[in-house]
Amino acid sequence: MPVIKARVTVTLKNGVLDPQGKAIEHALGSLGFEGVGQVRQGKVFDIEIEGTDAAKAEADLNAMCDKLLANTVIENYSVSIT
Repeated sequence: MPVIKARVTVTLKNGVLDPQGKAIEHALGSLGFEGVGQVRQGKVFDIEIEGTDAAKAEADLNAMCDKLLANTVIENYSVSIT
């Protein structure tokens, strides 16, 4: 059965505190990496969906994000079908 491959990227909205990103930023500085600006962390999901209908797959992926993969109150997401 053919599959559609997609990548979903979830990031915190601007203005939302990111303590993990701040910790990474400080850790990079202590490892000697100078000039690192603000670090924001996020999540990436690589998903395969059976079928050939890209429009349906994209609609399903958006629904997955709205219901489970992203907290849309504090996170943005983007869907990319590859």
